[in-house]
Amino acid sequence: MAGERARRGARVKRYDRAYFDRWYRDPSSRVHDARSVARKASFALSAAEYLLERSVRTVLDVGCGEGSWGVALRRLRPTLRYTGVDDSAYVVRRFGKRRNIVRGTVGTLGELALDGPYDLVVCSDVLHYVRAGEVARGLPALAALVGDGAAYVDFFTSADSVEGDMRGFLRRPPSFYERALDDAGLEACGLNVYVAR
Repeated sequence: MAGERARRGARVKRYDRAYFDRWYRDPSSRVHDARSVARKASFALSAAEYLLERSVRTVLDVGCGEGSWGVALRRLRPTLRYTGVDDSAYVVRRFGKRRNIVRGTVGTLGELALDGPYDLVVCSDVLHYVRAGEVARGLPALAALVGDGAAYVDFFTSADSVEGDMRGFLRRPPSFYERALDDAGLEACGLNVYVAR
């Protein structure tokens, strides 16, 4: 029993400083840099503003990591109110107050005291690491937080060629996400943009 717990503990993925240094800062292994995040953030912001027919004022970023989307979005809209949600104790300790990041997961979204709905809800590069039950619990809560705004939700599937952090990657068919998003009440607009039904 103790050996089984130790093996499970060894497999636990730690989103600590070493993780973010490796995947976000080390030029030899990083999968995202500030420019690529800025391009995605600019696109998501533009799509949401097109649908809202006004400027985005509030953003929720689920699985936000160190809040790099918040930094990019505030460069474009300095008065924007950004809230991040992440399960990393390191992230909340280091960036929580400065970047408005609270502790939580996709599955606990409905339990958090979030000040929604939001003009834009972001869940980028997260769902393919989240167990199916947590996806099923979290996406309806995410849809409720979208309100009349838009969501930017991107993920990798078994049909994609993936580089980077493969630890805990759940290789699912595209149909899994299509069904989960539809069941949650999110309608696809194209290019990873969704609106609540």
